[in-house]
Amino acid sequence: MQSRAAKSAAGAQERSAQAGIDEQGRQFDEVRRLLQPYVDVGPQALTAQQAQLGLLGPEQQQAAIDQIAGSPLLQQLTQQGEQALLQRASATGGLRGGNIQGALAQCRPAMLQAALDQQYARLGGMTALGQQSAAGVGTAGMQTGANTAELLGRAGAAQAGGIIGGAAPFVQLAQAPGQFAAFQAGRGAPGFGNLFGGGTPAAPNIYNEGAYGDFGSGGYL
Repeated sequence: MQSRAAKSAAGAQERSAQAGIDEQGRQFDEVRRLLQPYVDVGPQALTAQQAQLGLLGPEQQQAAIDQIAGSPLLQQLTQQGEQALLQRASATGGLRGGNIQGALAQCRPAMLQAALDQQYARLGGMTALGQQSAAGVGTAGMQTGANTAELLGRAGAAQAGGIIGGAAPFVQLAQAPGQFAAFQAGRGAPGFGNLFGGGTPAAPNIYNEGAYGDFGSGGYL
């Protein structure tokens, strides 16, 4: 019964540890699933920044500039800026002046430069977001690993405890004869020598007075 109880308790502890390991894995998978879109966008944004800076070659840089220059948003903003300049010049009578022509000539490049700077900053935000998300997944993974290792240790301890606890009754049973013999020797238990002298109440002397006292003197029972 003691052996079965020890094994049952160890099994319960091991199942509890395994349930904790499974839950840790499930939680980590959920965290990774939630952060995965942000993790994926980080490398894409970083690549776009590298292309815009020319780190991927002149062709990639030109493609990044052309993409921004031809975007509908920049085209609309440029038209609005040029119309604002023309309206101001019309109101002041300077449509044919050199100042308005210079302003119009500078408007489009200035708008493109502003768009490039703005795009780079936005990409930087996405890159940072991806980096932080990746770090979050890494932290969750490390914490999950530490918790899993602890639970595995508990499961191993439970298994070891069950093995030791299950074997203890049999070890005690194997030691019982030796312990009993030592106990009897310590008590001075009677032996066959008592039959011939120095009898005890448990084994009286059969040749002196005792259970057969009359036999020693030639008498009868």
